[in-house]
Amino acid sequence: MGCLGNLLWFVCGGCISGLSWVLTGCLWCITIIGIPVGKQCFKFAALSFFPFGKDIAYSGGAGSFLLNVIWLLVSGFWLAVESALIGTLLCITIIGIPFGLQHFKLARLALMPFGSNVYTTF
Repeated sequence: MGCLGNLLWFVCGGCISGLSWVLTGCLWCITIIGIPVGKQCFKFAALSFFPFGKDIAYSGGAGSFLLNVIWLLVSGFWLAVESALIGTLLCITIIGIPFGLQHFKLARLALMPFGSNVYTTF
């Protein structure tokens, strides 16, 4: 079911969400200081392209908190708004509810990506 969900997700809008993360990662990688942030964006772009069968564990310390605040002010807010709006639109229909819930998961991730780990669920 996860493979079919990922295929439908990619065709019906996951591509747009993933490309947003890739673009954000490229912009962060322009500066040397932003390269670790850009690498994190590319990791979450892969999650955004194919989110079914994966889950996110949130943890972190003071360094993650500080980096999350900078991230939120620079680019995280807009990625979260994008995912929340698309998720809301998808939840209007019964068929779109699983896709909308995935967008809400990505919106939460866009607010605090540092200190988060992605792992595969079976």
